[in-house]
Amino acid sequence: MNLPNFITIGRILLVPLTVWLIISGEYALAFFAFMVAGISDGVDGFIARRYNQHTELGSYLDPIADKALLVSVYVTLGLQKDLPTWLVILVVTRDILIVGAVILSWVLGKKLAVAPSMASKVNTAGQIILAVFVLGFLALELDLRQILFAGFISVGVLTFGSGALYMWTWLQHMANGKQE
Repeated sequence: MNLPNFITIGRILLVPLTVWLIISGEYALAFFAFMVAGISDGVDGFIARRYNQHTELGSYLDPIADKALLVSVYVTLGLQKDLPTWLVILVVTRDILIVGAVILSWVLGKKLAVAPSMASKVNTAGQIILAVFVLGFLALELDLRQILFAGFISVGVLTFGSGALYMWTWLQHMANGKQE
C-alpha cells in the first residue's frame, strides 16, 4: 500500500456518497464530491508516475475506481432523467463488455494486458466532462439541455468508438493470443 493506492481507495469511497447526494437533490455537494474524485484520479496518477510508486494493486484499483464512479453517476443521473437513457445504456454496456472480455480472456488462459488505450482515455475524459457539466448545471439550477445535447452526442460517439476499438483488439488477441 502506498499513497496513490490510498487516494484511489478514497475515490472509491466517494462513489456511494456522490450517488446519495445526487438522489437527495444536493447537486452542489454532488458536484463538489465528483470534482474531488476527478481531481484525486489525476493526483494519484501523478504521484505514482513522479515518485515511481506504481503497484499491481494500483493498476487494478484505478480502473475499478473510475468505472465505479462513472457508471454509478451515469446510472443515477439517467434514472433521474438528467441523462438520456440511450447514453446510460451505452456507457454501462461498454464497460460490462470490456470487463467481461478481460475475464473471459483470463478464464481461457489468454491473459489480456489491462492498459487503457488513448481512445479510452479520451472517452473517459469526455464522460467526466459531461458529468461535471450536468452536475454543475443542476447545482446552478440551469436548464441547458439544448447545450448538453452536443455533449450527449459527443460522449455517445466516443463511447461507441472506444468500445468498438476494445472489442476489435480483444477479438484479435483471442484469435492470435498465446495461451498460458
